[in-house]
Amino acid sequence: MLTGKVVAVAKDSVHHFSKKVVSEIRIIDGLGVEGDAHLGGTVKHRSRVAIDPAQPNLRQVHLIHSELFEEVGAKGFNVHPADLGENITTVGIDLLALPRGTILRLGDGVELEVTGLRNPCQQINDFQPGLLSAVLSKGERGEIVRKSGIMAVVKAGGMVKAGDVIQSVYPKKPYLPLERV
Repeated sequence: MLTGKVVAVAKDSVHHFSKKVVSEIRIIDGLGVEGDAHLGGTVKHRSRVAIDPAQPNLRQVHLIHSELFEEVGAKGFNVHPADLGENITTVGIDLLALPRGTILRLGDGVELEVTGLRNPCQQINDFQPGLLSAVLSKGERGEIVRKSGIMAVVKAGGMVKAGDVIQSVYPKKPYLPLERV
């Protein structure tokens, strides 16, 4: 079991690229973050709604590791919690290494099930030119490595705030790697 901490929480009721840092967020069973544009059982991401609005929402909660901000900072970018649209900014847990189906326990009894990787898009370059290439890299086998966080669905709701501990509970083996969702 890996552990980490919540650095910041954020939400936005409209589809802006960045979200607003708040003191706490309420996470609702099976739906996502109360007051956030991505709240819902069916997909809310605009490009995915255009394809099929009835598909399940595998992107109810977006998490990013704050270590990414340091990494891109070394390349000249200035990124802070909620800038890249995440609901929960973490520290001390390697989100990108978690297997699909991992349960993250945090806050007031909240349980999130990891569904996959956030696929970074052109909006990241619109936020800061060149940032898209800084959150993408090539792996050992030439595969694309996406570093802009993970997505999860809500298994149990509750309140989350900065300072809350995060515990990860891995699913049964064999572990499935994270793929873009």
